[in-house]
Amino acid sequence: MRAIFYDTETTGIRADRDRIIEIAAFDPERNQSFVRLINPGCPIPADASAIHHITDDMVASAQSFGEVSEEFTAFCDGDVVLIAHNNDGFDVHFLRKEFERSQIQMPSWKFLDSLKWARRYRTDLPRHTLQFLRECYNIPANNAHRALDDVIVLHKVFCFMTDDLPINQIYSLLNKPREISHMPFGKHQGQAISELPKHYVQWLAGSGALDKPDNQDLKAAFVKCGLLAG
Repeated sequence: MRAIFYDTETTGIRADRDRIIEIAAFDPERNQSFVRLINPGCPIPADASAIHHITDDMVASAQSFGEVSEEFTAFCDGDVVLIAHNNDGFDVHFLRKEFERSQIQMPSWKFLDSLKWARRYRTDLPRHTLQFLRECYNIPANNAHRALDDVIVLHKVFCFMTDDLPINQIYSLLNKPREISHMPFGKHQGQAISELPKHYVQWLAGSGALDKPDNQDLKAAFVKCGLLAG
């Protein structure tokens, strides 16, 4: 398995209506990088441009995602795992939606979320944003919120976080279900899962909190205790 770090910049935060306008990737094994601006076929909102500094003029002559996808797929060839910070909550959803819009079958890539790794194995830290982790590991500042710059920083941060663990082991550890015995957050934080009020668990489920990728192990614990239907 080969690790490829990637990032996307978009017109907004909703994968169902917003579009990718830049995609970048770095393959440390081959020491190769990939970056392309993408014409989204729609105006880029000013508030989005204020973050990543990508404007309509910059993407006016760029290719569509469908045209870029062939190059990106070729770059990510073989048995690879694509790694992004907040992948499960953001990047992979945009990637899937863009392949769907382009009517192109997305390759059966594996994915790994470095934010999920940080939250699970760096619980000593108060925050886990990419820029906060960069500062923790004394990595020099870069052009934050441009895709390739974020990818290069992510690779450095990830190497510090995972030390010398091989990517196969990292992938297995992150996808191994955790046994949660006590409530990790909220007003019942620290209380045994089996002792939680059922109405509270149902409220959490109704709020959508248990649908978040980071809370799937917690949801499984509720089901196991009979507090939630499977």
